[in-house]
Amino acid sequence: MKRLLTALFLVIAGSGSASSQVAPSSTEIAAYTGVHAAAHKGDIDGVRRLISSGIDLNAIDGRGRSALHVAAFASHDEIVTLLAGAGLDPNRLENDKYDIITIAAVANDAGMVRTAVKVGGSAKNVTSIYDGTALIAAAHLGNWESVEALIEAGAPLDHVNNLGWTALIEAVVLGDGGPRHVKTARLLVEAGADRSITDRSGRTPLQLATERGYSEMIKVLAR
Repeated sequence: MKRLLTALFLVIAGSGSASSQVAPSSTEIAAYTGVHAAAHKGDIDGVRRLISSGIDLNAIDGRGRSALHVAAFASHDEIVTLLAGAGLDPNRLENDKYDIITIAAVANDAGMVRTAVKVGGSAKNVTSIYDGTALIAAAHLGNWESVEALIEAGAPLDHVNNLGWTALIEAVVLGDGGPRHVKTARLLVEAGADRSITDRSGRTPLQLATERGYSEMIKVLAR
């Protein structure tokens, strides 16, 4: 249910670095066979049998999702570990340009973020149609747990996407000024994010927060 609500929010949001991410639909899931079906179900023994059988694990569905993407959407860490160990690329992008780290970051599945890093995923990947990063996507949503995991993984703090926004800027302009976005901004600032980078109108994160009257965010950014 949490993932369904997250996916619905992203469609409604309509803007920002995470808005085009699409989880497998019920129709797609019902049509899955082989490794995709086993990955979605979290069928560890089934995945092991398929790996042992020598089938092509690199098959993709209609949206370019490998079984690794499907397992990440379904939050099956052990399946991700098995499939990456069998040779699937943890940095592969599906049709909407999402890797498994960004999928996990949008879902605020910090455990999966760490699993994806452990199996070779890079927090430095440029992902989404906005040429962003997993960190920007997580900051947009106020997913501070994933932001924390991505900072630990060496995510670029000051990457600017094609909207002209960094993770810190997105935490302000696409946030609500509430506790989750404030903590996200605090983590980014404490990690060394550059507060002087401006949006395309020349406004700093502090100026953007001031315009919105985000008092707690202002305290973080004015340090």
